[in-house]
Amino acid sequence: MFSRNVNKSQTESFSRSRRGTKSSKSSFREHAVSKNRHERSRKAPAEEAPPTGSTLTSSIVTLVVGREQRLFAAHEDVLCTSPFFQAACRGQFMEAAAKRITLPDEEPEIFSSVLEYLYKGDYYPRLVHNKRRNTWELETGEGGAGSVESTVYHHGVDGELLKDTVIYCTAEKYGLDELKRVALRKQGLQSGIQCSTILTSARYAYANTPDTDSKLRAHYLALIIRSRGTFKRSGTMQMEMMAGGSQLFFDLFVALCNHVDDVASIAGSPRSVRTHH
Repeated sequence: MFSRNVNKSQTESFSRSRRGTKSSKSSFREHAVSKNRHERSRKAPAEEAPPTGSTLTSSIVTLVVGREQRLFAAHEDVLCTSPFFQAACRGQFMEAAAKRITLPDEEPEIFSSVLEYLYKGDYYPRLVHNKRRNTWELETGEGGAGSVESTVYHHGVDGELLKDTVIYCTAEKYGLDELKRVALRKQGLQSGIQCSTILTSARYAYANTPDTDSKLRAHYLALIIRSRGTFKRSGTMQMEMMAGGSQLFFDLFVALCNHVDDVASIAGSPRSVRTHH
């Protein structure tokens, strides 16, 4: 239905694998379906839910992706769950005779993950729910061992970016709000990421999300503040700030000021004042 050929020589993993017993986990999609059964009376199903098998009878669209012109194939009905592709299939971008859409600026690995989500409701590595701990985790490699690569090479920046950040920004462009939520949750589970990768990915996030975005941008601000000790010692942070050119650092300044105000407010509250008898 679609291919996924990851060029591992171009990617570098900084992620930490997470283990868990298979019997204690359920997929993110299964958990969502089970939860929706209880909420169906008061909440409408997501508009971009992956199509059922009965809808996979529409025509096939060929997609030419990236500089390498990798070929993908997908059902038109599946693509049209995205407003972007719905407009494309109506002729804005598609070559009508061949039913072909060209996406030269996309990264094939990222588009493969988006396409996987459109069909399956998730992308590799899947989110799994550890029932024993009541936490969300990322599935590990085959046999429960090995690490999952958290970064992807992006031609636009000529370097590594956090994969989930690029997927979030791609979902923003394609109008897939649920995919944005999944990507953000997955990124929150990553650890051991190099400072340079975080800052480059934060810049990319700011450049590829609207000013109204309150999720991914806030995630990076909180991440940098929590890890301020590491970033303070990082020469990369100093070089990035001196280079400027991004709203990121002003937002970071405001967030730090708010954090200091909150700490000062707590310290000055009546409960925090010790009395001596």
